[in-house]
Amino acid sequence: MSKTILKNATIVNEGQIFTGDILLDGKIILKIDSHITLEGAKEINLEGKYVLPGIIDDQVHFREPGLTHKGTIATESRAAVAGGITTFMEQPNTNPQTTTIAKLEEKFAIAKQTAFANYSFLFGGTNDNLEELKRLDKNACSGVKLFLGSSTGNMLVDDEVVIEKIFRNTEMVISAHCEDEATIRNNMALYTERYGDDIPMKYHPLIRSAEACYLSSSKAIALAQKTGARLHVFHVSTGAETSLFRNDIPLEQKKITAEVCIHHLWFADEDYENKGTLIKWNPAVKTAADRDQLWEALLDDRIDVIATDHAPHALEEKNNLYTSAPSGGPLVQHALPAMLENYHTGKITLEKIVEKMCHNPAKLFQIEKRGFVKEGYFADLVVVDLNDAWKVTKDNIAYKCGWSPFEGDTFRSNVSHTFVNGHLAYENGRFSEDRNAMRLTFNR
Repeated sequence: MSKTILKNATIVNEGQIFTGDILLDGKIILKIDSHITLEGAKEINLEGKYVLPGIIDDQVHFREPGLTHKGTIATESRAAVAGGITTFMEQPNTNPQTTTIAKLEEKFAIAKQTAFANYSFLFGGTNDNLEELKRLDKNACSGVKLFLGSSTGNMLVDDEVVIEKIFRNTEMVISAHCEDEATIRNNMALYTERYGDDIPMKYHPLIRSAEACYLSSSKAIALAQKTGARLHVFHVSTGAETSLFRNDIPLEQKKITAEVCIHHLWFADEDYENKGTLIKWNPAVKTAADRDQLWEALLDDRIDVIATDHAPHALEEKNNLYTSAPSGGPLVQHALPAMLENYHTGKITLEKIVEKMCHNPAKLFQIEKRGFVKEGYFADLVVVDLNDAWKVTKDNIAYKCGWSPFEGDTFRSNVSHTFVNGHLAYENGRFSEDRNAMRLTFNR
C-alpha cells in the first residue's frame, strides 16, 4: 500500500495546535510525530499550512434520485471535497423519498459508485412508516430525519401520536426540522392576501417566523425529555431557541443536541435586499440579533455542530416570485472558508471550528474512526492556507447549479488539499477523478 508523509504540518486537533509530520499508510493515519522519515514514501511539504480533520457535514441535500437537474451525489460530493468536507450525511426528501429500507439501500448503491466523499444517509420518518422504521438496524445509516415543518419535498410529519411513537421506537439519533406548520400557514395567508405571489423577500422571516421555530423546537424537546429519545435539532435559527439547550454537561452525556448552519451565522435579514431569493432558506435567515445569539450559543457550547444544509436549486428556479422560488442554497464548497473568515476576524478559534465541524459530528453520530487527526483513524484530512485569498466567481464554483450566495465575496483562506481515506482527492483547484470514498460505519 502507498505511504505518504505530510511534512511540517501545523495540526489542529482536540483543542491543540502543534507542528509535526503525519504518515499515511493507505487509508489510515499510521503515525503522527515531530519528525518522520521513511524510505520510498511520498513526501508533501506543508510548511506554513494547517491540517484539520476532514469536515463532517451532518446535513446536505444532494438531490439524487429524482431531482438531478439541481445536483447529484457525484457533483455535490465533488464540490464538498473542494471545500474540505470529506464526509456527508444526505437527507431523505428526494424523489422517491428515502422512507423505506429498500430506497435507503438504493441510495447507498448510487453513492458507492459515484461519491467523492464518505457517505451516509438519513432515513425519513413519515406519518405512516413506523413499522418500517422499527425494522431499521441502528447501524444501518446515520439516523432518522423528521420534518416537523414542511419544506422541499413535502415530508411533513404532523400526526402527534405517530411522532411520539417514533420517539419511543428508535435508538438512533432523531434529527428534526422544527417549524410550526400552523403558524407558518397563518402567516402565509396574511401576506398572500396582501401581496399575492409577489411577497417581498424581507417578509420571509416573518412568515417562517421565530415564533414558529421556537414553538416547534420546544415541543420536540419536551417530547424527547418525556420519552428519553435522542434528539438533534437541525438548523437552529433564532436566539430564543438557544435557551432550550444545555452546556453544563459534556456532549457525550447530552440526549438533546443542536446544530447551526453557515447561512444563519453569516447572513441577516438586511441581506434580503441585495441577495433576494438566493438566501431564501427554511428556516429563514432572521435578524442580526438572532445571529449574534446563535454565535454566543455556539461558542458557549449550547450549540454543538456547524453544518451547511446544502440544498442546491437551479438558478432559474430561484429567480421566481416569492411563492414559487424554492428554499435552499448550495454551501458545501464555501462553508469552511466562511468559517475561517470568522477566525480571521477573531470571532472563533481554529480549535473551536474543528470541534464543531469535525469532532462533534463524529461523537454525536458515533461515527467509527473519523473526525480526528489520530493514529489508527481514517486519513480524512483537509489542508488550508490561511493566507491565500481568493474570490468566489462563476469560474470556480463547483456546484452543478453554478451559483453561490457567496459569489463576489473574497475569502482570506483557501483549501489546498483534501484527503479522503488517504487518497488525495483535491489539490490546488484540481480534482482526482478516482474515488476512494467509503460508507460510514458506526460504534453504537
